Amino acid sequence: MSKIRVYELAKQINKTSKEVIELLSKEFGIEVKNHMSVIEGEDANIIKEYIEELNKKKDEDNSSLQEQQQDQSAHKDEHADDHEYDDLGLMDDNYTKNEKIRKKQRNENIKHKQIKEKNKVVEEEIGIVVIPPTIKVGDFAQKIKKPVAEIIKKLILKGIMASINHEIDFEVAEKIAEEYNILLEKEEVKEKEEVLINDFEDRPEDMVPRPPVVTVMGHVDHGKTSLLDAIRNSRVAAQEAGGITQHIGAYSVDVNGNKIVFLDTPGHEAFTAMRARGAKVTDIAVLVVAADDGVMPQTVEAINHAKAANVPIIVAINKIDKSGANPDRVKQELTEYGLIAEDWGGDTICVPVSAHTHQGIDTLLEMILLVAEMQELKANPNRAAKGTIIESKLDKGRGPVATALIQAGTLKVGDAVVAGTAYGRVRAMMDDKGRKVNKVGPSMPVEILGLSEVPNAGEKFYVVADEKTAREIAEIRKEKQRQEMFASSAKVSLQDLFSQIKEGKVKVLNIIVKADVQGSVEAIRQSLEKLSNDEVKVKVIHGAVGAITETDVTLASASNAIIIGFNVRPDSMARQLAEKENVEIKTYRIIYEAIDDITAAMKGMLDPEYTEVVTARLQVRQTFKVSSIGTIAGCYVEEGKVNRHDNIRVIRNGIVIYEGKISSLKRFKDDVREVAAGYECGLTIEKYNDIKEGDIFETYTMKEVERK
Repeated sequence: MSKIRVYELAKQINKTSKEVIELLSKEFGIEVKNHMSVIEGEDANIIKEYIEELNKKKDEDNSSLQEQQQDQSAHKDEHADDHEYDDLGLMDDNYTKNEKIRKKQRNENIKHKQIKEKNKVVEEEIGIVVIPPTIKVGDFAQKIKKPVAEIIKKLILKGIMASINHEIDFEVAEKIAEEYNILLEKEEVKEKEEVLINDFEDRPEDMVPRPPVVTVMGHVDHGKTSLLDAIRNSRVAAQEAGGITQHIGAYSVDVNGNKIVFLDTPGHEAFTAMRARGAKVTDIAVLVVAADDGVMPQTVEAINHAKAANVPIIVAINKIDKSGANPDRVKQELTEYGLIAEDWGGDTICVPVSAHTHQGIDTLLEMILLVAEMQELKANPNRAAKGTIIESKLDKGRGPVATALIQAGTLKVGDAVVAGTAYGRVRAMMDDKGRKVNKVGPSMPVEILGLSEVPNAGEKFYVVADEKTAREIAEIRKEKQRQEMFASSAKVSLQDLFSQIKEGKVKVLNIIVKADVQGSVEAIRQSLEKLSNDEVKVKVIHGAVGAITETDVTLASASNAIIIGFNVRPDSMARQLAEKENVEIKTYRIIYEAIDDITAAMKGMLDPEYTEVVTARLQVRQTFKVSSIGTIAGCYVEEGKVNRHDNIRVIRNGIVIYEGKISSLKRFKDDVREVAAGYECGLTIEKYNDIKEGDIFETYTMKEVERK
């Protein structure tokens, strides 16, 4: 049970602190030093009950006295002419008894009044003063109405050398105030960014119904995106690599005049973080389970995320048109995780559907609207907008692009917004169908242009007074991040990680993650941090979208971190600085290779492998299309030496878009084996023609090395 201070208890039972201290000592044998002393919650409850009983008894006594006085008054009326007997002592005993009671009551009233006045003086002497968490000595003295010199003297006696302008914290001030019998209360000070954002709770009368936000969750390849395709009559899956969703999408659909907003989250195990982010902003979770496959590990994770977010779950049993489909087996497996179908006596809605034949789609939408209606979802559209960043990326033509879900208010073009350390003015907005819009209300997804940088997915965004305010909030947040980042020093590499762990040199493995999209950053961050064990903690100190830059290398050098790039490459300046600062940069195309490398390094089990050696860096200055050959790239070799047998990767805006082999290498019209830095050449790439001016080529070979 929680504890309570004496003065707080005194307030609750309407007594002075002094009275409570006496009561504790005399009646309950609990010795306390002063009004700031702490007693157990159980003892406090006993005292409260004791006071209640006393008050109850007092009320009963007062009621009895009033009855007696009424009887006496009636008796006097009946015997008004008996007053001549008073002097003779002939008045009955009842009158004498009532007179004594009256005198006693009068004395008690006088005594009670005296105690009340005395308590009032005590309360005035003690007083309660509210001060901020830190306060200048001069201001503190003024607050408690005591001479500054006296306060300074008391501080010196406590070993604190302070002047009139010296700041003291609340705990020190509290000890000084105790000596004057003064209670201090800490003022709740809002941080500057909270004041600038000026968020507030909406009044119930301002709320209006809003569309439900539905998250589609489930195992990889169970048909989540295909189901959305069937609902939206579009082809999202065809645009995704290998037919697998790798980035969050948000889409709105009209169902009989009612809008429903869908979030499509990846089902792959590595993308748990993105799936969790979807569940945090959702009202209803649609769990897609394949009728021919049943409940899988990621299905269980999706259930846990939905339950953690405390949202209702609707199960869509997909692929019922396939041979081997068994919806009853799915329902049976779901019971193990607390989801019991309605037709089995539970409260979980299960809808058999087929994304291929569109069977059951209408029923599923009806169930979503029914559950949404029961939730009575509302928001205030007439306020400054706020919401959550669902996804973000860096676009070459448009700059930072963020997909946002509005959760309250109405977002308009021209609004000043802040999301994490990103800020700006909304330059343009596009809905999920790519159409330009000028304003967007609650529960609607929208793409925002005009931010200063790519915000982190999952960040809250707010509309603020103006762009200056947004910039100030972003700067405050950046400063906080800067202080957190620069915390450690000394270099570490994967090769010697195990030995350093064993020697006790490494307790925290700092990692910087750079990727092509924010969703991948989140996924890698979560997967790597799960690798932490008793000996070493894996900590992602920075994650962002875009190429690996000098700034990343500088941070890695200062923080003793390893840089991991996913689908991105370091620029030449970053690579040179990394070599100079001895910072390790590891680049990957497959997320699990990164996880396996870190795991093996931590266990000291790194196998011999081929490592990549960059041989040259070229810039495409002109392209030539030849019908029989394809696209020829006219290049300038910026550094290194390109060889005819090298592997090659195409980099556009710092992001790797293709990897393959060089098909031909020429100087003028002659085939050559190699071309050195400072010369021009023409080359073609096997099975790849989408080459554009400004692209960067990186050539490399694989060299066998033994890991230590």
